[in-house]
Amino acid sequence: MTSRALSAMLLGTALAAPLGCAGAAPTPAGTPVSSINAASSASNPAPAVASSAQAASPSAPTAARPASPAAPSPAAPPTTPPPANPADEGPATGDGLARGTDEPADKELALGDAAYEAEKYKEASAHFRKAAQLAPKDPAPKVGLVLVAVAEADLPLDYAAAPRDARIPGLLKQLDAALKLDPDFGPALLERGHLLLIQGKAELASGTLERAAQLLPRHPEAQSAVGVALLAVGKLNQALPYFERASALERDNPDRLGNLGAAYLLQGRTADAVTAFEKAASLAPNNARYQSDLGTAYLATNRLDRALPALQRAVDLEPQRATYLANLSYALQLSPDLARAVATAERATQLDPKLGSAWLNLGTARAKRGELEQAEAAFKRAQALDPEDPRVKANLEELAELRRKKSGAP
Repeated sequence: MTSRALSAMLLGTALAAPLGCAGAAPTPAGTPVSSINAASSASNPAPAVASSAQAASPSAPTAARPASPAAPSPAAPPTTPPPANPADEGPATGDGLARGTDEPADKELALGDAAYEAEKYKEASAHFRKAAQLAPKDPAPKVGLVLVAVAEADLPLDYAAAPRDARIPGLLKQLDAALKLDPDFGPALLERGHLLLIQGKAELASGTLERAAQLLPRHPEAQSAVGVALLAVGKLNQALPYFERASALERDNPDRLGNLGAAYLLQGRTADAVTAFEKAASLAPNNARYQSDLGTAYLATNRLDRALPALQRAVDLEPQRATYLANLSYALQLSPDLARAVATAERATQLDPKLGSAWLNLGTARAKRGELEQAEAAFKRAQALDPEDPRVKANLEELAELRRKKSGAP
């Protein structure tokens, strides 16, 4: 069926270096801001996170909880999935709802699966409704109708991309109705977890998705979605085995490799991250996300010569994405081409004036060029966006020190 993969949030990440460590490899961003800042200090602050769907960071959605029924209480799943061994366990399972029987309702499910895969959503809906009439106690048709509704609504699949979308509570109620028929119906649990992630409710999603992964051990997206939920709440060590299992089940899927690379990069396993991102980029050479993530991984290994082409490629593919421009400007600060770093950062701020990392990069590049007044103005724009950002304080303090040295003051 149509891909329902959620990303592990390196997409849209924007990097920014403080003045005092502008030559250092970047700390990869992508986890919630709270977990990044916990590992940060004023002298070596972490780069900012900018969601691809929001100007603000993806860590703290502001929507109130929708009035939807609570999720069923599943049995406690294992903390981490068992090691994957696809060769021994058989092929990965797909997304289809049909069970492969000769029952009339199951035949309608199969037709609905095929129509959904072909993006013929009206036709798919008709088949799922027919299946529901033929088998009213089967939860599968209800899940199929939710899948169609999500596809027709074109809901974004990024974490916390639609925390206030008024359509999601109704879809959750439909899934709860399916789960009343069968509390252990894996596809219903998986889709419920997806919608909670789209709302930014990772804590609520994680339990539902862990149960789905337990029930669907050979389903790559079921495994990967748990990783996204755990990563969103800062549980990197617990998330990584799920991403590894998903990638092992679907070795040539760039989404799986991209999520795996993000987790490796956040864990400091930069060589493994580069390998995963290189393969993702080779499988989908025209996908800007993989080029940007690959460039970020190259920066983490101090390979500027490889990072710059990858980051430039991301900008060429999506020239209106401010975060990709911000990442490129960060890398350009490490090169002799400071004029281009300034121009690139300025373009990023024009496209997204709320992207704090773009203003930080602009200030850093201008400070390196000796343009201290303009640098301070840029840093203060970043400060206005997030007064608590430790990088802003560090950069302003270092800028004041540069001025004292320039003036000869003690």
